[in-house]
Amino acid sequence: MDNNENPTPAPAPSSDEKQKIVAGLLAIFLGWLGIHKFYLGYQKEAIIMLCCGVLGFIICAIPTTVVSVIGLIEGILYLTKSDADFKATYVDNKKPWF
Repeated sequence: MDNNENPTPAPAPSSDEKQKIVAGLLAIFLGWLGIHKFYLGYQKEAIIMLCCGVLGFIICAIPTTVVSVIGLIEGILYLTKSDADFKATYVDNKKPWF
């Protein structure tokens, strides 16, 4: 029997890994709206980012640029942390910024 016929499937990602990936991608692509903060349960910080992003977009785009950069940095940090570090820092200890 050939070993290539029934390859062992890759293990499914854990819920912590899924949460980390979703939060990271939301931060990178929609960080200026604070969607990743809502996803992680940081309501106050999410509303701050949402207001800065939307009002900045209407006014002069500088606040939107700032919160976009913050979202990008946070997304990169989320995705580069190990699953255990992500869970300990952002889920268990509720560290809202960086």
